[in-house]
Amino acid sequence: MTDTLPRPMTALADTDHPGLVFTPPLEPARLVRRYKRFLADIVFEDGTETTAHVANPGSMAGLAGPGSRIWLQRSADPKRKLPLSWVLVEVAGGAHVVVDTGRANGLVADVIRAGLVPGLGGDGTTLRREVRYGQASRVDLVVDPAPGSGGLPVYVEVKSVTLSRRPGLGEFPDARTARGARHLAELAALAESGAARAMLIYAVMRGDAARVDVAADIDPAYAAALDAARAAGVGVLALGFEATPRGIGFTGLLPVAGSASGR
Repeated sequence: MTDTLPRPMTALADTDHPGLVFTPPLEPARLVRRYKRFLADIVFEDGTETTAHVANPGSMAGLAGPGSRIWLQRSADPKRKLPLSWVLVEVAGGAHVVVDTGRANGLVADVIRAGLVPGLGGDGTTLRREVRYGQASRVDLVVDPAPGSGGLPVYVEVKSVTLSRRPGLGEFPDARTARGARHLAELAALAESGAARAMLIYAVMRGDAARVDVAADIDPAYAAALDAARAAGVGVLALGFEATPRGIGFTGLLPVAGSASGR
């Protein structure tokens, strides 16, 4: 997919930051249980029980406790077996976490379009999504330079951050991810080739996280792959997002730990 940058974003009415408004509006419920990774039994406030789709392959540690207050979005597509999708969960302290990992790529793309990511975007720049590269991978986004500018395309991998085990700290991953380590190795090879720039962007999908680190205790292989990718020239950034049951807003850049081990 290709489109031209920049493109106007939908602004939340009560903030100057760009973001999106949930359309149709989200519906509140309580979580009964999450199971088989992609399914959740939920109960609405009127006592009606049903099953919803969970667009999150991770462990969702700390986010899927029975009784949690959640929000879902209903699809109008009559072909969908499960019309409801779980989008948000409220955690201790009142923050909302976006559990639908499919939201991250579009939000990051819009922030790039708005020129808010250092070194990306600009007049004449184009954006492509789901581009094949490496041995057998697809990169989430490619930002192509303006024709005649002499710049290199930037291959961008986006990771949705939802885990937080310490106040103010977002962590990735929440489960072992061989796929994530492979993507880092392929980004590193691309950066070393000189044919393109490579960047990893952590989309931090909870407003209570002020910084990001890698959960090396959960996946030491991913942590090592990130260190190797950085050494090869892969850029690493984190973008903060804050969600409410009404929408999601971009809050700015967040610091990323200087090493994969957090030291």
